Amino acid sequence: MKRIATLICFVLISATLYAQRIDAYLVLGGVASQVEGDELKGFGHWGLHGGVGAWVRLDDRDTWGLAIETDYSCRGIFNNSGSAENYYNIDLDLHYIDIPVTAFFRDPYGGLRLGAGLVYSRLVSQPHGYIRYTPTYFVPDTADMQFLKNDLAAAVEARFTIWNGLQFSLRYQYSILPVKKNWHFYMQDESWANNCYNSSLSLRLVWQFGYDRSASLRKKNLRHRR
Repeated sequence: MKRIATLICFVLISATLYAQRIDAYLVLGGVASQVEGDELKGFGHWGLHGGVGAWVRLDDRDTWGLAIETDYSCRGIFNNSGSAENYYNIDLDLHYIDIPVTAFFRDPYGGLRLGAGLVYSRLVSQPHGYIRYTPTYFVPDTADMQFLKNDLAAAVEARFTIWNGLQFSLRYQYSILPVKKNWHFYMQDESWANNCYNSSLSLRLVWQFGYDRSASLRKKNLRHRR
């Protein structure tokens, strides 16, 4: 993971040296998440998401850009249905600091920005939470509920401008490496173990400082006239 952090720093420094302009922005929103491999279904856990970022414009027309952020995200597991398809009840928070690096392409006509990249996350806090189950039917192993400290995820994101610097962002990310290994489960005469992966969908508002949509449209119109 140290190599990953070094790579992210290298990308940041290289982008800063290459960039013609850098705009700071703020992020605030929510994140719906689940843990693949926990034998539950659905994005039942909701948490807070927010942070700061830098938008690096890579060309004069702002067609290509690079976004680098430092975010807080509360992901985890939540289930209280107790149905036949959801074997146990749980409320587990996983507090992460995320460092996403995302390359974007902007549609020159509609203004929609589409991006893909990597997210390095560090688990900074894991409260005890609670887990309840029926021992005679389905038993998750609760002896070791600690998740791994490091998470590396692939991410895709879409952004569009609401008004001037205010944008709406939708980002989905999925862990490339396990965030918990060999979580054991027991049901009657069966037993098995799963590797677990974070899966999350973030809905965010982005306020980009220094972004003037009207000015960019005027520049675009001038280019067309020429």
